Amino acid sequence: MSEVSYNISGLCDPSFEQVKKVFIENFNVRDELGASVCVYKDNKKVVDLWGGYLESSKNSAWTENTITLMNSVAKSICSLAVLVLYDRGIVDIKLPVAEYWPEFKQNGKSEITVHDVLGHKCGAVFSDNAKPGDWFNYPEQCKAIAEQEPAWPRQSRGAYNTINIGFILGEVVRNVTGKTIGNFIREEISTPLGAEYNIGLNQSEAKLVASMHLNPENKFWDECEAGGSNLNRAHSGRPTDPDRQALLNCDEIRLGELPAFGGHGNARGVAKIYAMLANNGEIDGVRLLKPETVEEISKLQWRGVCEMTHWPTRMALGFEANSPDHLPMGKNMSAFGKLGSGGAIGFCDRENKLAFSYCTNYQCEGAGVGIRCKSLIEAAAGKAPSWDVPKSVEFVG
Repeated sequence: MSEVSYNISGLCDPSFEQVKKVFIENFNVRDELGASVCVYKDNKKVVDLWGGYLESSKNSAWTENTITLMNSVAKSICSLAVLVLYDRGIVDIKLPVAEYWPEFKQNGKSEITVHDVLGHKCGAVFSDNAKPGDWFNYPEQCKAIAEQEPAWPRQSRGAYNTINIGFILGEVVRNVTGKTIGNFIREEISTPLGAEYNIGLNQSEAKLVASMHLNPENKFWDECEAGGSNLNRAHSGRPTDPDRQALLNCDEIRLGELPAFGGHGNARGVAKIYAMLANNGEIDGVRLLKPETVEEISKLQWRGVCEMTHWPTRMALGFEANSPDHLPMGKNMSAFGKLGSGGAIGFCDRENKLAFSYCTNYQCEGAGVGIRCKSLIEAAAGKAPSWDVPKSVEFVG
């Protein structure tokens, strides 16, 4: 495909021409800087577009191999790592976390199961003893999580686990396999699938990263820094450096392993992972999960207003479910995936055998997907139907 605007390149099946149109519009009228979008339909890659620039001066083009920070998309990939072990019979997600990470049982957490953690209903969402900077000191952050008493009893409230989930799942993987969760993802998920997505980059991969640029209209980090909020309390291990842009682009996140939100990739890589899920655990002859495991992942765990974020949420197992008011994923309410706070997303719709991903190096506005991402989702997968948000969390799984 020839250049259209903003160095836009790639492929687009004629049946998804509207995605290409919206992608171009995002640059022309919605302040996109650099981005990629990818769609799989019926196990075939039908959209793979990239374009724009690496920096606001617009001197260096976003290329086919550019990657960027996709923030909390990482949580879904960490969940997938544990679910791969579950699928292989190595981890029993119905057992307590302490069976795999004995230190975790301290202060009333002995009955919290891996399933509780995957479903964001474990109550282990804070780490008050974490010192500023412990996000980059994996053993110290894990120690603070292990010492913490749960905020409320397991399975009593639905609350997005903004930081702890990555470390908890990371310790399950490390204690079972001897591998860090970043290495496990690289060796057992990304490499077999040929997917450009990793937690903990090598030096050659780090050279491909497009730095994240702040959007003054992005509200997520404002909420995280609001004193007295649950989000603020959950971020006790954050470095004290007030410069958000420096934090999001630091070497500690790129080269280290921050499993809460430190994964880098592009839309092509994440869409490939979700295409595997859309096809019940297999893509291009590589099977990571049995169909029955993917079915278990898709089951709704709870719905309602999240205790952590106060956002209307529908939660699947290790993934967020289609939540039209905050995280729309097209017309099928059984679609599931994961949003990153900067506007990146990956999701799959098994009913329609569709997978979608988008990433950008310019944060979205607000605290949800943002208009650029939402417009692309609607072009690729349709508009999400409305839903009635329960006044209190309803547990359904």
